[in-house]
Amino acid sequence: MKHITTPLVDETVADLRAGDQVLITGTLYVARDAAHKRLVALLEEGKPLPFDPRGQVIYYMGPAPAKPGQVSGSAGPTTSGRMDPYTIPLLRAGLKGMIGKGNRSEAVRRALQEYRAVYFAAIGGAGALIARSIVESEVIAYPELGAEALLRLRVVDFPAIVVNDIYGGDAYEDGKRAFRLE
Repeated sequence: MKHITTPLVDETVADLRAGDQVLITGTLYVARDAAHKRLVALLEEGKPLPFDPRGQVIYYMGPAPAKPGQVSGSAGPTTSGRMDPYTIPLLRAGLKGMIGKGNRSEAVRRALQEYRAVYFAAIGGAGALIARSIVESEVIAYPELGAEALLRLRVVDFPAIVVNDIYGGDAYEDGKRAFRLE
């Protein structure tokens, strides 16, 4: 188990390999489809984003309304592939990590190598457990999107697994090879 802290620096990213289990402490940003579309539009217009993406990690978290007295409701990952059309411009702007579930496109996997960033998976179906690592949650942009607003989370020991690293490693492909019946 590796303990890492955000924002991510190049040395940390270079130390991560597909299959590594990590506990992340620091800030994560939550953005889904609608927020990603707006973020990329801002980049295309040359306008500043609502947060500085350099070194940051975006979590593709499913809608999670908090119950009274809680920081967050269930905080499970959503399917990452839906964000693939928006990922490369964010990597170009300095994003260093993403957390979600499922495979990424070949173009995104190549861009992770080019821009020296990493893709993590969170465990689907474990949203209530993952929520325990969230100690603070704040809407920072697009409140009109409701559950898809852009959030800033402060997390302690957020559990994830490195799926794609800067060396072309792919934990999903490694798993398929390891359990292939011949």
